[in-house]
Amino acid sequence: MDILSTLFQQQSRKIGIMVPSVVVSEKHSDSLEITEHPVEKPTSSGAGFIADHAYRRPSEVVMEVGFAGGGSLLDLLNTSAIGISAGLSPKEVYASFLDMQKNRELLDVTTGKRQYSNMLLRVIEVTTDKTTENVLSAVLTLRELIITETRSVKVADKADMKEGVSTSATQNSGVKSPVPTNESILLSGKNAAVRIFGG
Repeated sequence: MDILSTLFQQQSRKIGIMVPSVVVSEKHSDSLEITEHPVEKPTSSGAGFIADHAYRRPSEVVMEVGFAGGGSLLDLLNTSAIGISAGLSPKEVYASFLDMQKNRELLDVTTGKRQYSNMLLRVIEVTTDKTTENVLSAVLTLRELIITETRSVKVADKADMKEGVSTSATQNSGVKSPVPTNESILLSGKNAAVRIFGG
């Protein structure tokens, strides 16, 4: 892979509106939770547990990223003070991530392998040493927020209920079809005679 492909590939990664200068690593995690319940007597297969349900855990991605130092364009004059800068400084980028976390901002995250939606910035780990003094080197852990949809249902007011909690408004229980009962020949003959002769 040539240097141009590498640069354009790096620019395709995004965390919300933040585009890292470099992505060192990405670790994706998707898991399925399988519920288990103990049983009193082991099953024929010898198992002491049964599993009857499974659900997907929120996706998680851990990104080790770096942001180059922005700020002033000139060493002799602070041009960022008059609004001319080479981008956000490492301190400003770090503050932006802290604000995203504090405000529980839902982020769209683009990695080299997939696109994520509704991600929350769960953990921000920043390392500063002699090699990263003028850049931002961070490990960001983002977790998916699974959003459910709720619906309100109108029920009768408790004061209007004749029998308290056992009385409620009508509920939508789907389409119902009448099912004929299976009567014996003798019983159906008796019912026919009652209808004809009265009884």
